[in-house]
Amino acid sequence: MNRYLLIRRLYGPAYLLLVGVLALLAQSTNFGWGKSWPLFILLAGVLKLAEFIVLRTDAPAPQPPAWQPGQPYPGYPQQAPPPAADPGSAIVTSDPTYEEKK
Repeated sequence: MNRYLLIRRLYGPAYLLLVGVLALLAQSTNFGWGKSWPLFILLAGVLKLAEFIVLRTDAPAPQPPAWQPGQPYPGYPQQAPPPAADPGSAIVTSDPTYEEKK
């Protein structure tokens, strides 16, 4: 598994664990919910720092090929030119049973 995805998946459980620990502290001591907001910011910073470190240490993303003038831009399908229209035929149909009414 990608380490970046692992850290992203730890966000919910980490905050849930922090809320549980703060609930225990609120019941057993005078540490209330009003004093706990710095812990949420600290947890967010630690998780973002871990994401940053993982992104810096993992292999770099592959670079797209360089575009050269006169070549189609990479990533776009090559489009064929439209077929030349026959000036004598005004009706174009793909139905072989179609008969032109005169």
